[in-house]
Amino acid sequence: MKQVPPSVVLVTGVSRFLPAQLASRLAAEPSIERVLGVDTVPPPRDLLRQLGRTELVRADIRNPHIAKVISSAGVDTVVHASLSANPVGSGGRSAMKEMNVIGTMQLLAACQRAESVQRLVLKSTAAVYGASSRDPALFTEAMTPKELPSGGYAKDAAEIEGYVRGFGRRRPDVSVTMLRFTNLIGPQIETVLTRYFALPVVPTVLGYDARVQLLHEQDAVQVLERATREELPGVFNVGGAGVLMLSQAIRRAGRLPFPVPDMAVGAVDRAFRSARLADFSPEQVRFLNFGRVVDTTKLREEFGFTPRWGTVEAFDDYVTGRHLRPVIPPERVREAEQRLLTLAQTASEMREVPCQKRV
Repeated sequence: MKQVPPSVVLVTGVSRFLPAQLASRLAAEPSIERVLGVDTVPPPRDLLRQLGRTELVRADIRNPHIAKVISSAGVDTVVHASLSANPVGSGGRSAMKEMNVIGTMQLLAACQRAESVQRLVLKSTAAVYGASSRDPALFTEAMTPKELPSGGYAKDAAEIEGYVRGFGRRRPDVSVTMLRFTNLIGPQIETVLTRYFALPVVPTVLGYDARVQLLHEQDAVQVLERATREELPGVFNVGGAGVLMLSQAIRRAGRLPFPVPDMAVGAVDRAFRSARLADFSPEQVRFLNFGRVVDTTKLREEFGFTPRWGTVEAFDDYVTGRHLRPVIPPERVREAEQRLLTLAQTASEMREVPCQKRV
């Protein structure tokens, strides 16, 4: 397959960490003529400094005006990375769905009309596989969910992937790459999961201990950059090697677990949302119940990328980079353990004394 390097690249969601990091890397490449960063709000100051020669376009992809932006600039590569998984940060579930789904539909319609577009990269999510007790040990790209996502980010992503596949059929001349990321984590990125593990007391669902597979933020940027620079069509699972049990992750972060009965999860969710601490939605609860692990063989062998960080290493880098300190200092834990051991030993000796007298 003849590789056509990108010349004019449009990146959506550039006010967020991951798209901004991608745009800054592309803007530092002299062979790329222009990089357009699209979002409804300007990037925060720390990200703005990194964007270099990226041209910021204040535009809403839900508006048909995005078609004019693409056609007038002669965009040949579109990276759709603005999908939101956070209802609180998006102004509520309805606003999140509208931005995710309606925004994608308008963007794809604009790409379909623009003859200049040659490549489309979608930042999707492994959440499209759902989470249930009947899940396989590993999801491959060819598998479908055992239970279809009933709402939230996962349902949005599943709908969006369907629209992208339809776009690919209508524009077979466009190379389409869909990247299904596992949960992202790292020192800088802000996600539902990074906020969740930063809570001093971490709610879990009583009786469950999910398997968690993570992807380091810098590996995610590199995968997006490779998909942008090279023609690598197809669907790819993207995740770090290995897994962590949820209980292990909580211990490694020095947090305290708070097991919640299934029936009380709704009340906990409302409390956390009102405090803007974390999203404990039904979708998130299913993930915390069962977890999700994907097969990344295709990523390594066909896409040609092996993540630098495994799941454990990525999580530890997050803990170190966020300067998370144990809620209970280790020395106090050791003191408590020593006291318990002493008490247990004393009790054991007291039980043995009467036996010796009877002999």
